Amino acid sequence: MKKILLTVVLGVAVSAVGQSTAQPAQGQSATPPATPPAQGQAAAAPAPASQAPVIKDPAEYNAYVSAVDPAKDANAKISGLEAFLAQYPNSVMKNQALEILMGTYQQANNMKKTMETATKLVTADPCNVRGLALLSYFDRILAQGQDPNAAQLLTDGKKYAEQGVDCLAKATDPEIKKLETQMTGIFKAVIGIKALTDKDYPTATTNLRAAVDLNPADFSVVYPLARAYLDQPTPDDQNGIWFAARAAALAAPPAYQVQIEKYARSKYVKFHAGDDGWAEFLAAAKANGPQMAVKPAPTPAEQCHTMVGSKKPEEMNFAEWQFTFTNCSSEDQALVWNAIKGKAVQMNGTIISTTSTEFMIAGSEDDITAKKADVTLKFEDKVPVRLIPKDGASFDFQGEPASYTPSPFMMVMEKGQLLRAKTAPPAKKPPVHHKPAAAQ
Repeated sequence: MKKILLTVVLGVAVSAVGQSTAQPAQGQSATPPATPPAQGQAAAAPAPASQAPVIKDPAEYNAYVSAVDPAKDANAKISGLEAFLAQYPNSVMKNQALEILMGTYQQANNMKKTMETATKLVTADPCNVRGLALLSYFDRILAQGQDPNAAQLLTDGKKYAEQGVDCLAKATDPEIKKLETQMTGIFKAVIGIKALTDKDYPTATTNLRAAVDLNPADFSVVYPLARAYLDQPTPDDQNGIWFAARAAALAAPPAYQVQIEKYARSKYVKFHAGDDGWAEFLAAAKANGPQMAVKPAPTPAEQCHTMVGSKKPEEMNFAEWQFTFTNCSSEDQALVWNAIKGKAVQMNGTIISTTSTEFMIAGSEDDITAKKADVTLKFEDKVPVRLIPKDGASFDFQGEPASYTPSPFMMVMEKGQLLRAKTAPPAKKPPVHHKPAAAQ
């Protein structure tokens, strides 16, 4: 598809220029035979004689007509045009000759000479949008192909693309206007890719989305668009996951497709908190149908409400109580608290600090790891010194929940008692599916 895209752009350039009218010194008008447009290419109408460049030297005119002779093969035409430009470097037909030469080199699959000629063309004619489109396109493709000069290629490509966008806005040539949509996609793509490498995500997403809307089956812009959405500090998961799945559908070869699909699925699972619905989502992306939304993971409050509705408060472990009192709605918190307040609870924790009448204990696994107290255990009588455990010791105890504060979480238990027999191990905090702060 990439080759076809540029063939259309340059093929139109060749056919249009090949039909330009050149006039000899005697004032007689002559039109070189038109080069037939390739399949799928549009032929441009000849320019009116009053607007056509005028060659005053018959020898120069004859050299030009001979050089652009459509009967010649590509190599003969290249030789003729190079000779014409060398002999008549200031010809009024210089720009047209360069444009035809650029297209002929491209048709001959000589990328190096194509780009060299395009550079000469935009130097002589800064608003030659065909030359600008070709340069910006090939600079991007080479950069994305891991060329060692990728950074400079993208810088150059962006320069040509911005120049092209400006020239398109001012263009009045009807043949250029016909190509405006196609060239806009080329220009927007390289601007977007350069912005992505610079981590300018707003510019990247805006330009790459425009390029993808114009070329929805072009993996080389679809996958960068997905990364532009997902790599930014606050990811746009809905758009990013969709275009990552689209990129997986477009990727080639199969091994690369598997790799992109794995990436897209991982983003889906992280955002949705599960892989349910993934198969249908991927199928929709492969079909290139309307964009399908990804249902976000349930919020902590939603998870908490589900837990409270499915489990009795007295059957919850300490970490689940902690999760309830820091994430649930006030109604769900009240339901759980009223069921456990003043009821004797036996559990295990880790000692953080002690006095003779009050122990500070870490009861959940997370807080044990963080060495942070989440239980204040109060005793009615002083605890003998010989029975007070050391800081960091595992400790079995009983107490009655009396009050709590949600942030930072702390539960006060009264009527503390020391236990000899081991109770259940420290409770693990229930999983919470948080939306990631940034895609990795």
